[in-house]
Amino acid sequence: MPMKKTCFIGGEWVQATAHAPLLSPCTGQEIAQISQADSSLVEKAIAAAHEATAVMRRLPAYQRAFLLEKISILMNERLEEAARIIAIEAGKPIKTARGEVIRTIQTFKFAAEEAKRLHGETVPLDAAIGGEGRLAYTVREPLGVIGAITPFHFPMNLVAHKVGPALAAGNTVVLKPASQTPLSALFLAELAEQAGVPAGALNVITGSGASVGDKIVSDPRVRAVTFTGSPSVGLDIRNRAGMKRVTLELGSNSAVIVDRDVQLNEVIPRCVFGAFAYSGQVCISVQRIYVAKEIYQDFIQHFVKQTRELRGGDSLSEDADYSAMINPRETERALEWIHEALQQGARLACGGQVVDRMLQPTVLTDVPADAKVSCQEVFGPVVLINPVESVRHGITLVNDSRYGLQAGVYTNNLSLALEAAEELRVGGVMVNDIPTFRVDHMPYGGVKESGLGREGVKYAIEEMTELKLVAIKR
Repeated sequence: MPMKKTCFIGGEWVQATAHAPLLSPCTGQEIAQISQADSSLVEKAIAAAHEATAVMRRLPAYQRAFLLEKISILMNERLEEAARIIAIEAGKPIKTARGEVIRTIQTFKFAAEEAKRLHGETVPLDAAIGGEGRLAYTVREPLGVIGAITPFHFPMNLVAHKVGPALAAGNTVVLKPASQTPLSALFLAELAEQAGVPAGALNVITGSGASVGDKIVSDPRVRAVTFTGSPSVGLDIRNRAGMKRVTLELGSNSAVIVDRDVQLNEVIPRCVFGAFAYSGQVCISVQRIYVAKEIYQDFIQHFVKQTRELRGGDSLSEDADYSAMINPRETERALEWIHEALQQGARLACGGQVVDRMLQPTVLTDVPADAKVSCQEVFGPVVLINPVESVRHGITLVNDSRYGLQAGVYTNNLSLALEAAEELRVGGVMVNDIPTFRVDHMPYGGVKESGLGREGVKYAIEEMTELKLVAIKR
């Protein structure tokens, strides 16, 4: 019989009155019964977080750092268990899941380090007339309760990117994980409890967005909301958040431009990885590739060959490069988008079929700019490859998007690389790499409909603190 999982509130494990089945993306079989929190449990969690703000605010930086470092140590000791949790609930291939756990450990280490680096600066008030005889300095203070709403595709590391900086800054957290991937967040709560994180500093509430997420967004005791998910939900959160701080990491249709002078044996494997890692269910997955027309045919030939060499399988298989998408509805939607593109004149180079619940890695060419697979976020194992006249032509096509998270450009021309870095309207430009590149201490976030604010531990802490000025007159 599947296990029943509880919420974590105020340092205690609390059972909800209602539960819902959690199904495996790979098999469709039930994994666990997940507590479905009602409004009273959400209220209890927010109240616990609010009460714990006084404790966390007074906790010295070295103690906050110690707690975060302890979480990273405990996770490292249980790395394989953590990876299996991700693989089972998210359908992420086990070798990819291990990579996520390693990054999560590192994210908490970064958070531990940044907890000791919170500082302000002195302000020379005597630079202004009337400012003589005064000493002034700034300090950064925690906001209080942080509401965190996380997605399924990095169920452990994206939780760490919200919880780690929040605790490092002396805040408390009410966390709502994605309905498909609550086990990773509850595992983290277990580690936090074992590490000695004060009761109420971290609360994990499972359930629907309507009953949990809405309350987090609307409750005045929650001082900031950090959300990763769809643009439509993010916009709704922004409109309803009032005076709360809001950090939004939303959608993308990330693109890479390939110049005529590059070495394809270096570029193509990276692009294949960026397009199909975790079946393309990554915010910065390579969705659009624009290749200089002089090398376009060679690029297509080798890209398709390497794509066909990828192996699908159960997420716990060591040989699997990809597995089933998060649920059959998403698989069907991606198929519909592929068929729409073909009806609009696109060509299918490979893939486009479902085998054993798995959508095969799909390569499309000659895709119109207004096809959904081009102008919206596929969030599936689908990539388009179109020819361009030049890098500058590619820049124009990349910018012709409602999104702007990250972009990549491959070129040996330094002048063109710098021009692309200046002209691409995105939050991050990766020169000679794919837009899927991310390490956990770099600033990460987008422009346009890709979001507001920045993640990356140091930068997230800035979003989760407020600046205070202290001025002393002699």
